[in-house]
Amino acid sequence: MSSATQLSVKMVAQEFTVDLDKPLVFQVGHLGEAYEEWVHQPIVSREGPRFFESDFMESLTRTVWWAIPSIWLPVICYFVLKSVRMGHTLPEVALIVVGGVFIWTLLEYTLHRFLFHIKTKSYWGNTMHYLLHGCHHKHPMDGLRLVFPPAATAILLVPFWNMVKLFSTPSTTPALFGGGLLGYVIYDCTHYYLHHGQPANDVPKNLKKYHMNHHFRVQDKGFGITSSLWDRVFGTLPPSKAAKKI
Repeated sequence: MSSATQLSVKMVAQEFTVDLDKPLVFQVGHLGEAYEEWVHQPIVSREGPRFFESDFMESLTRTVWWAIPSIWLPVICYFVLKSVRMGHTLPEVALIVVGGVFIWTLLEYTLHRFLFHIKTKSYWGNTMHYLLHGCHHKHPMDGLRLVFPPAATAILLVPFWNMVKLFSTPSTTPALFGGGLLGYVIYDCTHYYLHHGQPANDVPKNLKKYHMNHHFRVQDKGFGITSSLWDRVFGTLPPSKAAKKI
C-alpha cells in the first residue's frame, strides 16, 4: 500500500462518526486510533445505548444488579460447604474463604489495569474492548451494564476453577474458589453502588469519589474498585487535585 493510500485510510478512520441512535457495537471498530479518545469522553445518562440489532443479543448485554447475588451466593454456599463436608472445620473454611476474597482483590486490580484498559486500534480490537469495558467508560451511568452478565461469568469461572486447583489441595479448592467468587460478588455490587448509591458514611463516600475520579478525571490511574490497596502497592494511585495543579 502506498503512503498516500495509507494516509487516506487513516483520515477516513479519524473522520468516522458514531451514530448514537443506531446499535453501537459494530460501529466503534471503524474509529481506529480515534477510538481511545472517543471511548474516554463519557456520556452521563442513565439510559444506555443499544448494542445490537438482534433483541436476543441485546438482552444478553443487560443485567439487573440484584441478579448477581441472587445467582452466585447459592453457588458460593455450595462450594464452601463442600470443603466442610471434606473435613475442614468452620474456622478453617472461613479463613480459606477470606483468602479467596483477598486473591480476588488482586485479580480485580490486574484485570482492570491490564485487560480492561488495554489500548486498541484495530476494528475487532476496538469492538471487543467496547463490549468488555469501553461501553462502561462511554456510558458510566448505564445501570443495566454495570455488572457482568452471568452467562459470561459462568464461562470465565471454568479457567478460574482450574487456576485455583493449581495451588490448593482438593479439599481446600472448593472453599478458596467460593471465596474468590464471593469477592467477585462483593466487587460487582460495590461497583453498582458506587455509581448509583448515595453513601452517607465517610468510607463509602471516599470510595465513590475515588472511583468517579477514575471515570472523569484520571482514567489511567485508580484501578481498584473495592479498595485502593493494590493501587498503593503498584504505584497507580491518582494524583490529588492539588498535586496536579503544581
